[in-house]
Order: sequence, then C-alpha cells, then structure tokens
Amino acid sequence: MDPAGRQVFTVDLLERYAAKGRGVITCMAAGNDVILLGTSKGWVIRHDFGIGDSTEIDLSTGRPGEQSIHRVFVDPGGSHCIATVVGSGGVDTFYTHAKWIKPRVLTKLKGLVVNAVAWNRQLITEASTKEVILGTDNGQLHEIAVDEKDKREKYIKFLFQLEELPEAFMDLQMETASIMNGTRYYVMAVTPTRLYSFTGIGSLETVFASYLDRAVHFMELPGEIPNSELHFYIKQRRAVHFAWLSGAGIYHGGLNFGAHHGSPSGDENFVENKALLDYSKLSEGAEAVKPSSMAVSEFHFLLLIGNKVKVVNRISENIIEELQFDLTSESVSRGIIGLCSDATAGLFYAYDQNSVYQVSVNDEGRDMWKVYLDMNEYAAALANCRDPLQRDQVYLVQAEAAFASKDYHRAASFFAKINYMLSFEEITLKFITIGEQDALRTFLLRKLDNLAKDDKCQITMISTWATELYLDKINRLLLEDDTAVVNHGSEYQSVIKEFRAFLGDCKDVLDEATTMNLLESYGRVEELVYFASLKEQYEIVVHHYIQQGEAKKALEVLQKPAVPIDLQYKFAPDLIMLDAYETVESWMATNNLNPRKLIPAMMRYSSEPHAKNETHEVIKYLEYCVHRLHNEDPGVHNLLLSLYAKQEDDSALLRFLQCKFGKGRENGPDFFYDPKYALRLCLKEKRMRACVHIYSMMSMHEEAVALALQVDPELAMAEADKVEDDEDLRKKLWLMVAKHVIEQEKGAKRENIRKAIAFLKETDGLLKIEDILPFFPDFALIDDFKEAICSSLEDYNKQIELLKQEMNDATHGADNIRNDISALAQRYAVIEREEECGVCRRKILTVGREYQMARGYTSIGPMAPFYVFPCGHAFHAQCLISHVTRCTNEAQAEYILDLHKQLTLIGGEARKDSNGSLTEESITSVTPVDKLRSQLDDAIASECPFCGDLMIREISLNFIRPEEALQVTSWEIKPSSLGSQRTLSLPL
Repeated sequence: MDPAGRQVFTVDLLERYAAKGRGVITCMAAGNDVILLGTSKGWVIRHDFGIGDSTEIDLSTGRPGEQSIHRVFVDPGGSHCIATVVGSGGVDTFYTHAKWIKPRVLTKLKGLVVNAVAWNRQLITEASTKEVILGTDNGQLHEIAVDEKDKREKYIKFLFQLEELPEAFMDLQMETASIMNGTRYYVMAVTPTRLYSFTGIGSLETVFASYLDRAVHFMELPGEIPNSELHFYIKQRRAVHFAWLSGAGIYHGGLNFGAHHGSPSGDENFVENKALLDYSKLSEGAEAVKPSSMAVSEFHFLLLIGNKVKVVNRISENIIEELQFDLTSESVSRGIIGLCSDATAGLFYAYDQNSVYQVSVNDEGRDMWKVYLDMNEYAAALANCRDPLQRDQVYLVQAEAAFASKDYHRAASFFAKINYMLSFEEITLKFITIGEQDALRTFLLRKLDNLAKDDKCQITMISTWATELYLDKINRLLLEDDTAVVNHGSEYQSVIKEFRAFLGDCKDVLDEATTMNLLESYGRVEELVYFASLKEQYEIVVHHYIQQGEAKKALEVLQKPAVPIDLQYKFAPDLIMLDAYETVESWMATNNLNPRKLIPAMMRYSSEPHAKNETHEVIKYLEYCVHRLHNEDPGVHNLLLSLYAKQEDDSALLRFLQCKFGKGRENGPDFFYDPKYALRLCLKEKRMRACVHIYSMMSMHEEAVALALQVDPELAMAEADKVEDDEDLRKKLWLMVAKHVIEQEKGAKRENIRKAIAFLKETDGLLKIEDILPFFPDFALIDDFKEAICSSLEDYNKQIELLKQEMNDATHGADNIRNDISALAQRYAVIEREEECGVCRRKILTVGREYQMARGYTSIGPMAPFYVFPCGHAFHAQCLISHVTRCTNEAQAEYILDLHKQLTLIGGEARKDSNGSLTEESITSVTPVDKLRSQLDDAIASECPFCGDLMIREISLNFIRPEEALQVTSWEIKPSSLGSQRTLSLPL
C-alpha cells in the first residue's frame, strides 16, 4: 500500500445474480472484456461488457438427467468458447463462436473430460482458432482447429498420452515463435504433481510425435493440491513469466522463448530465474493452507485462500494486501469458488455460486523500486523508479553501502548522482572529513557529468575546484617520487594525462584567468601552455616555445588557421633570429602574410653579420615575394635592392634592375622601387654599373654616359646607342664618347688618329671627321687627316650628285603633267544615235521640253547636257543629279543640290565655241562657274553610278522606299466578310 493509502488491488461487485436463475455458477473464464459463466444446469452465460450484451447458451438440450458445466474456456479475444458438460448422460465437449446461435458438439471428444485449453495467442483471430490444444482428465492432449465460416471443426487430432505416470492434465499454456525455417512451439502442461514442457519446430503433431523417441522434460514437486493451475503473465501479447500452483508451493520463473531458436530439437528448459514460494510464508506461523485458486499479475500473485484473496509480491514474497468479498448469505457456505484473469483487459475476476466480483489493478509497479531496493537489487530498483526522488534514495543506499565498506571512489560516483536527498556541501564534507582528496575529486568529476548545461555557475565552480585538486595530487606525487617525471608508467604520468583530458573537456566552462593563475601558481608550465592552446591563447604558447628555443613548434602554432595573423608579425623578429631557415620556410608556406609588415624583422636579421657562403634567408624570402607572389610594395623592392647593393657581386643587383616587374600591365610602371633611393644607395655603395642603368632608366642619358665613361667606354657606347628618337641628343652623346676616347689615347700621334678614324666607323655615319676635329690638338698636322678628309669630301660630292638627279626627275615630271593637260582637251567619246539615258531610258541626243539646257552648263548644239563614262553608260545631267542625290546620304545630297542651285543662279556666263570644243586656254582659265561645275562634276560624276561604289551601297537600302509606302498600301489584300464568301467548285 502506498503512502497515500491507495490499495494496489480493489474488489468491486460486478454482478450479484450472474447465473440468471440457470442454476449456480460452477466455473468461469474471461477474455477481452467478455466473461463466460458455466452453471450447474448446463447453461453458459456470456456477458460482453464491451458492447453491453448478454447471451445464454443451453448445452443440456437433448441430454437426460442433471447436467452441469464442468469447465468453460474463452480465447484472449473473447470470440471462441469451449465448454465441457458432465451429467448422467455422459461427458460432451462443445464449441461455440460469439456469432453462432447454436453450439457444436465435438463428437470425437465424447466421453473425455476437458480440463485445460491452450490457445495460440500469436495467430488466433476472430475468424479462426488456428491450433488449439485440449488437455483431458485421462492424461491425453488433443489438437483442434475451427474456422467460424465452416460452422464446424476443421479437425481433431490426438497428440500425446501420459504413459509413465498417468494423471489428469489440469492446465495448459502455449506460446509460439516464428523462425527462419518455420514455427517453434512451446507448450507447458501441469498435472497435480508435475509440470511438463514440450518444444519443437514444425506442426504440433510433429512436435509431440518427436517425444516418442525422447524423454519428456518435467518438474515434479511433492504434495498434492485439489486444483493444480498454470498461469502465464502476458505483456504485449507475449508471455514473460509463469506460475504453477502446485502442492509444494508456487513454482514460478521467467520465460525466454527466443533463447534456443537455433536448436533443431530445442531445449525444453526455457524457464529462467526459477523460484518456489512456500505456502508457509502465507500463514504467518500457523499451519500452512494451500490456495484453492490463483491469478498472476506483473508483480504479484493473487491467491484465493478461503474467502479471502491474499496479494503476494512475486519478488519479495511478502503479503501486501488481503481482499475481502461481500458474500450473500446463501454463498457463505460454499464461499469464493475461484479466480480467473482477463489478460487482454488487464482485469481479474472472482466468483461464487451467484456473484461475480471484479478485481482491478491500480498501478501495481509504483512501489516495486522499494521492493528491489530492500533486496539490494539496485539496477532493478532504478529501472522501476518513477521520479528523481526515488532514484536519489536508491543512489543514497548504494553510496552509503560503498562508503561504509571504504570503497570511496565507488561511493563518490553514487553520491554524484544524488540531487535532492543530500546537499552538495554535505557530501563534500564527508570526504573532506576523512581526508579522501582523490574520492572528492572523483565526486566532483562525476557531478560535472550529471549537471545540466544550464547550471553554468555551478559547473564553473566545481571545475575550478577539480582543477585545484588535480594540481594538488600532481604535487603530492612529485614529492613522493622524484623519478615520476621520467617514469612513463608511473601514477604521476597517468594523472597528468587524465588532467590534460579534463582540461580539454572543461575548457569551455573553466574561467580562463582563474585557471591560468592556478596553473602558474603551481608551476605547471607545460599544462599552462596546453590550456592556453585549448583556449586559443596562442600568444602565450608561442612565447613559451620561443623562450624554450623551439622555433619550429612556435611556427607550427602560428600556422594554424585559427591563429591571428598579427601574431606572425609580432614574433617575426624573435623567430628569424632564432631560426632563420625555418622561419622563412614558414613565411613562404603562409598565404596571407603581408611582407611589408615583416620588414622590421628582416632588417634586424640583415643587420647581423653573415658568412660569405651562407644563404641569405631574407633575400630568399624577398625574391619569393617579388618573383612568385608578384608583390608590388615599394618598401619590399627597396629592401631587396638595398640587400643586393651590399653584396660584393653586383650581378644580382644588375639582374634585379633590368627586370621589368610591371611588364604586361596596362599603364603600369616597369619597376616598383624608388629610383632616386636606388641611385643614392648605389652611389654610396659604389655600384657604378647599377648607377649607369638607373640614370638611363630615368632618361638622364648624359649623366649615364658621363658615368659610364668612368667605368667602361663600351658601356658608354651602349648607353649612347640607346637613344633613338632624338638624333641631336644621340649625336651629342656620341661626341662625349668620342672626346673621351680621343683624350684618353696616349699612343703616337698617327696611331691616335687611326683609332679616332676607326671610332668614326662605329658610329654608323652619325659622326663625321669634321665633328671630331675640334677634339684634336691645334698642332696636329693635316696630313694625318688627309685620307679621312678626302673620304668626307667624296661623300659630300655624292650627296650633291644625288640632289641634282632628284631635281632633274622633278623637272621631267612637270613636263609630263603639262603634256597630259594638253592631251585632255583632245579626249572624246562616241555617242550612238540610239543611246539611252541610264536613268530615264530616253535617248541622250533627243531634246525635250523637260530637258531644257540647264544654266551653267556648256552648250553642245541643241542637245541637253549629258555625261558619258568610260564604261559606256551615259546619263542626262539632270537625271544623273536626281539619281545620285536619291542614292547617297542626306549630307552629300544637300551638298550636290546646293552646287546645282549656285550654278543655276550664277548663269549668264559667256558661251564657248558653238560646237562646244575646248581649247587649252579655256581649260587653264578658271572662272567661278567653272569652279562650281568642277565641284559638281566631282560630286556626281567621279565614277559611274551603275559601276562604282554607289551601286554597291544600294544593296543595303530598303527595296521599298519611304515615298513608295502609299503604293504598298494600295496593294494590300483586305479579307472580305464571311457572309460574302463564295465557294467555287473547280472541275478535276
């Protein structure tokens, strides 16, 4: 009984006079809210509480004498019913269905008293019983199957006969399990003294036939009982445990029907956790009384002893309740006859001669956790706890037991699971009082595992305390054993490993500053660095590695994606001085570095002395930036140039200066360094060739040549030759070279002159002998220059002759032009009489009114002016003007019309000869009219309109001109109305 006083089982009167005058109740069965009552007059009363219906079935019809229902059975679904009638007329067994009006007698079972029925719970349906096993009074087992639609049994088969000890079968239960090669059957049957078990694969007939060749497995218990019963407790349509009401006690246990599926013959012992409840425990010291009937719930046995039902806990075997019944005066003498259960509805029933009582279950598992706890079965107790307080009580008992046995670590684990029964402070004081620091640490760690994520404050506090306990433990181990640091298998190393794992797990909940202060105060530098890396405090980590001289480890940390790039710049000076090679390799492997921010570190490294054959790591990195990364930062280029300038060999410097880093870029510079800085640096370092190149690059050619003459005359010549677009400057530069060459020669006078003459040849004629004569001394003899002067004079003579030839050619060309002009006056074309105008298609030589001579044109007899082209096409002047203005663009057309208009307005010009002949004087004399007419001729008659570009351009014009749009509209076909359509039949 629970603290609230609610009973687990309660009794209610269901039906006072349930037999309805058909005698007294002799037996009862229930299933799926349906109860069947057998009476002493051969009637079966069926009550269906699901639909509120009641049916009475008379099984004594046609039978002489007194008839009584011996046993009645109903399936778990409440549809199928089997009843046995015993009377003076013999024994008969009937089957009826809930939908049948008339029951059917099972003739093959005539004379056999059926004491037990086992239903196939897994396969039975409302329409079919499937396999059903019947146990009889003479120790036989029969199989029967009935389909409701057939209105009769399908078959009745004999299965088994007890031979060794013939006894009546008192109760039966059956369970099945589907396996790969068929169905396995499990059958349990009880007699007054034995519990038999059968199992096998195939059909029931095959299973029981196999026992002809093998022994039957049974359990025999001493003592006798009037009514031996066997009950299965069904949970989710599967039997999970059993109970046998035997003469010695209640034999019960768990059922495992899946344990031996793979065995062909099977193992009949499919019972687990067997136990026997002795009846002496029910009598409380008095003489043991055997129950007359029994029912089984999930955790309890309901035992009918006299007119009371004692409820016994199956686990603790204690009586928890006694159920009383309200008996009528006429029922007191016989009392409660028996109990039955409805596994489908989860109800129990008791009955006497007249009444039916319902026994209801009210959460029978609510106190099972305490039952298991009292038996020290903690796992089962926890599984049956309903709320955190109950679980706390279980954990507390476990913890106190472990604490009492000095198993402090185990006790700490259980204490950590308690949330309500004991406070955090009470538990910690327990361990502090006895000085168990390790157990306290275990408790804190387990408490962390059990806390919700929302308890952030408590989690941080406990984690910090655990950290301090770890550090204290580590120090104590060091004090106990000095060799623990180097001994890898020591407890010290194990605790260090555990502590680091703890820091990794709790890095998000530990307070960063507090934890680091703790680690620092205990002198745990390695763990401090480890925790800093976990918290992504990479600055501390890198600084530690630099202090230890481990540049490679520091660089590995800096290369992690999560590390801020600013740390690269911050530690660059220290790292490059510590290990220049590894540092530069790391820089080159990092993509997003800004080399400009590394310049201070590189300058610090460069200021240190280096061996001659040592690779300059900064130069290597800068070359990588410039050539591979195409860096354009002037600072980077200036630094690289300065390092090149300080090298003894200036070849790298010259290559750098000659490289055009901006080549290929639009409007980009060829270099990114500061040329003025470069010039100053090279002058300071006396890199003269580099200075010459820089002067040249800055277009300071005179300075470049002047400096080059101090280094190498050949270099000066090359620089002078670079100037191509300024001939005067180029000559001036070569003169500087020539002066230097002449002044530097120290040999004999004649030898100097010969070298000077040879130098003139190198200038490709740019300099003459007269250009270099001022550079020679005044006392030099002319004889020494005789050959050169003569050569120069010959060149001048050749140039004079060439000019004369060009003048003669020009005079001859002018004569030719004059002759062509004279011949132009004699040119003519023959016009046939029938020749037509190419535009109007009228004859050229016909005078019409519309072709009156236009003013401004030369009169040619009585005909209108016209144009004839070499190709043979001829056009009236007016027609040609109209055609050209129509086909050309608007601006050109306006220009032509304007010229024609001016010609028309000026008019009045004196006519030429009447035959229209042209003389040389008339051609050469140009009047305003002639000028206008010449412009008009050029505009309209420069080429034939049919053979020239004008005709080609007409291809792109529209076929229908804008002014012809009206004519196009007139040709459109308009659809007529439907009413006016006519159909014309055409002969084929």
